[in-house]
Parts: sequence; structure tokens; C-alpha cells
Amino acid sequence: MSVLITNIGELVTNAGPDGAFASISDAAVVLDGGLIAWTGAAAGAPAADERVDAAGRAVLPGFVDSHAHLVFAGERSAEFAARMAGLPYVAGGIASTVAATRAASDETLRANLHRLASEMLAQGTTTFECKSGYGLTVADEARSVGLAAEVTPEVTYLGAHVVPPEFGGDAARYVDLVCGDMLAACAPAARWVDVFCERGAFDGDAARAVLAAGEAAGLQARVHANQLGPGPGVQVAVAAAAASADHCTFLSAADVDALASARRTVATLLPGVEFATRSPYPDARLLLDAGVTVALASDCNPGSCFTSSMPLCIALAVREMRMTTQEAVWAATRGGARALRRRDVGHLEVGARADLVMLDAPSHAYLAYRPGVPLIAGVWSAGRHVA
Repeated sequence: MSVLITNIGELVTNAGPDGAFASISDAAVVLDGGLIAWTGAAAGAPAADERVDAAGRAVLPGFVDSHAHLVFAGERSAEFAARMAGLPYVAGGIASTVAATRAASDETLRANLHRLASEMLAQGTTTFECKSGYGLTVADEARSVGLAAEVTPEVTYLGAHVVPPEFGGDAARYVDLVCGDMLAACAPAARWVDVFCERGAFDGDAARAVLAAGEAAGLQARVHANQLGPGPGVQVAVAAAAASADHCTFLSAADVDALASARRTVATLLPGVEFATRSPYPDARLLLDAGVTVALASDCNPGSCFTSSMPLCIALAVREMRMTTQEAVWAATRGGARALRRRDVGHLEVGARADLVMLDAPSHAYLAYRPGVPLIAGVWSAGRHVA
């Protein structure tokens, strides 16, 4: 059935020039066949099979979370508490999650994955990416991407997360496995290949090898870049025409210039990580003023950022990274879609997928204006009211 949502206080369409933020006041939208069929002023809305009165609430595109690690077992609250007491974050705790994930049954991993996916949906996230990376054996990475594929088409093979303990620090030998048997086992269920290009993980040469092997297997590139300090990650991502360089916390002027020149590589910022690790926030204002395309994502994972809340990430981006409310909402919707190279989500133009979020508020600005308040009044996925 077609659905008319009318009496919308603010309808965020992201239908401005080149897909920029745009909104309509006193608006309506028609959903039909899982797609957006019409948008405009409420007074001119066509008839539909079903009518929903938004009562002056705001309606936005569903959030697009382009960076999440949801296939894991165990938890790391003690590590978080230690960081809050002053211990610096160095990514060393990944090994504990790897051990717990390897020991967990498929049923345990699946239950946790579905719980987190449901948690995301209830908070307005209608599209999300999901990485492997906590198995680090051929069998465990293959089951991780297989489980992720049950809940999203945006599956990322992250065998190159860290070098597992059994390799004794021999990164070259492990990269051979990542680019060989492990890739062959994971590529059929994945769309993306990712690498943690960082001190303590993989250097530039290793990252380039992993991305090249992934591309040869039909996967598109993403990169964890410049999170813990300056490094080659952003330059590796740009050279590989990666869809995104994620984190971008420590950037040189050359890194910013490279991202500004490389229109195909989105800078995906993850402010929940800085919140949870007490690290410096990325300079979103510098990137935006340079013309870089910026996305926001949760980086939901059990160690460095255990939140699935895109509204929280929007509020942090506005408060801590000097983004405007419009920039932050765009980055969490159409920006995330660009980081996933998706044209069908992140906006509410005619023909787009009918993924919408209704706020219990009259404006998108309330996502930052009222942080921590449960503002999601309704969620539609492919035209169906799901939350």
C-alpha cells in the first residue's frame, strides 16, 4: 500500500545541489513500493492508501552507519574503566575480543549480532556496514563475514585488523594468509576489504598489498587510517581510490589536500571513539572547509566505542568537532551513503529507498540540542513501519 506521511514540521530531503542538505517545512512524503514516490508541501500532497499524521514532527532519511564491528563475543568494560582512570588507548585489547570470538558458538555470535542490529534500527539506523576482524583465522573470518551477510549487504572483510598472537609478530607471514586462503574463503560473502593501517597493526606496504589482493578478488577498498597518530593510511586510501578513509584523527596538510583532491574517498569520522578513549577529536571543520566529503559513523565495537547510537555521534560532532547541525545530519545520512557508494539511501528524493526516521521533535537540530534523549518516534525501512 502507498503511505502518506503528512503534517511534517521539517522534512529533511538532502536534495540540494549535488545532494546537499535541504529541507521542506510543513511537508509531506508519499511511500509506495518501498520507494519515495512524492515529496512537497503538505497542502499539495496526493492521496494514498494509508495516512500518517506526523503532528509537526521532523522526518529525516534513515541514518547510514558506514563503520561498525558487530560480530564478536565478550565485553571490555574493565578496559574502558581503566582508560577513564588514565590508561591510554593503544588498541591492544583487540586480542581479548579475538580470543572470546574464537571460543564462541555460531549461535552466540548470531544472537549478539542480531541484538545490536535491532538496537541500531530502534535508534534510526536503516543501513549499516559490518566488519569481520575478530576471528583472524581462515575459519573464524569466514564465519564472521557469513554471519554479517545475514543482516546487511555491506559486509567488510577485515582479516588485516591486527596480527594474531600465534604469529609471534610476523606480520609478513600473516599478510600472506590474509591475501591468500583467508581472502579466498571470505570474498564470496563480502563487498569490501579493509585494513588497519596503523602503528601496532599494518604498515603502508602491508596495507597496499591487502587492498590490491582484495581488489583482485572483486572487493572494494576501505581503510582504517590515522587513528592513533600520523601515518600513511590516508595516502594509502587515496592511492587505492578507497571508498573511505576512516578515523582521520591525526592528519597532515598533505593528507587533507589528498582527501580534498580525491573526490572518491570519503573521510569517515567516528566521534564515539574519541569520546570512549579520551583521544583528540578529528578536525571536521578543517576537512569541510577544504572541500572534503565527510561521513559520520558509530564504529560500534566492544573495545574503543561500544555505542550503536548515530544520534549520539551527531551530537558529539556538533559539540566537539565544530560541525553545524545540518552538516552533522547530512554526514550521518547522505555522507554515510557516499562512504558506501550507495545512491539509493541517505536522501528522500523521488525514487530513493523509503528509509525514514521520525523524530519526537520539530527539527533535525534536536538531535544535538537534546543529547541523550530518546527522540526516535518512528522508523520506516523500505516503506515498512518497523520501529
